[in-house]
Amino acid sequence: MDVLVIEGGKPLSGSVRISGAKNAVLKLMAASLLTAEECVIRNVPRIKDVENMVNVLLGLGAQVIHDGDVISIRAGEDLSWEAPEDNAREMRASIQIMGPLLARFGRVRIAHPGGCAIGTRPVDLHVNSLRKMGADLRDEFGFITGSCTQLTGQDIYLDIPSVGATENIMMAATLAKGTTVIRNAAREPEVVEVQNFLNRMGAHVRGAGTDTIRIHGVDQLGGADHTVIPDRIEVGTYMVAAAMTRGELVLSPVIPDHLDMVMAKLRQAGVEIDVRGDHLRVRGPRVLRPLDIRTGPHPGFPTDMQPQFMAMLCLAHGTSVIVENVYSSRFQHVEELMPMGAQITVDGRLAVVRGPCRLTGTRVSATDLRAGAALVLAGLAAEGITELERVHHVDRGYEDLEIKLRGVGAAIIRKSVVSAEALV
Repeated sequence: MDVLVIEGGKPLSGSVRISGAKNAVLKLMAASLLTAEECVIRNVPRIKDVENMVNVLLGLGAQVIHDGDVISIRAGEDLSWEAPEDNAREMRASIQIMGPLLARFGRVRIAHPGGCAIGTRPVDLHVNSLRKMGADLRDEFGFITGSCTQLTGQDIYLDIPSVGATENIMMAATLAKGTTVIRNAAREPEVVEVQNFLNRMGAHVRGAGTDTIRIHGVDQLGGADHTVIPDRIEVGTYMVAAAMTRGELVLSPVIPDHLDMVMAKLRQAGVEIDVRGDHLRVRGPRVLRPLDIRTGPHPGFPTDMQPQFMAMLCLAHGTSVIVENVYSSRFQHVEELMPMGAQITVDGRLAVVRGPCRLTGTRVSATDLRAGAALVLAGLAAEGITELERVHHVDRGYEDLEIKLRGVGAAIIRKSVVSAEALV
């Protein structure tokens, strides 16, 4: 069991190189199942979720070579349609193999996916949409099992603009007969990235980035060579780190258009941000101002940045209000911030943060990926020593977090300890 030990109170200064987007690369790896030809994905972060997806693909029988930040995938004709159970249960993104396997092989069996416990994230939108396209899907005993002769294009309206469901339908529709139209589609940059990858493979997908996506099915897809976009959530996390430590960081490469809402809120809080091409220079203010935040689908404020902003608002001079509109249980980090000195009141999906608080180091535990990032940020700004347990959650989505932070002046190390359970 790894623990991050952080000595707070040190302003961060220097440059941080941003890794490829976790929420894009996992979907591109799943899309590689749509062809027997080789797919090459570049700028891949070395994180636990990528490692898990590699194991899912290997368990299906695909050939996968992971060399540095490049992954090569060749999913031959003898691919299995049953996903390895343990790896599938490890992360939410494993559900994305369902569309490609049904579209190409006409069969699939996958365990209900796991991931962070941040609230109800039903797979109904995925299942019902694929059923409408002609798949016979059964959900029983913790597994989703399905088959089809051939998927057919349909007009599909999503009750909520789910990113995962939008991408799963897009992938399935590329080999379906006819045209599929997705309405109320998710508009996140990662959805655009999936469209770009699929089109490199020979698909006909248009409209990603808007609420209506059209996919004209083709007979087969080929290989592709693609470089993944920078991770906008990693960028946002380091921007908040600069703000909380009164530091100054240069972050690159970034796509500023992907960060409009995050930058707007940081500037509202008093943070100085200078955009120069694919570089951001971020300088923390002496006094942080309070904010009102409501999370929502893109282009709204991203739920994946809510915990980090909550940590920052503990230091703001005044009262902040956060409304979590995406995930029902995304305030679990509150219970960990409170022993550090945070003053936060939660009522359902609403949290009130009263600042400024004097944060002090203590032992805390990551409850999920972004909660873990928020606690690291709190530790960087706190007086004394913070020890963060259950670091595996953070490792799921941040590449070399402590190494990058040490490179800009943070006092942070990783320790391996033996848990009580391991001794039994």
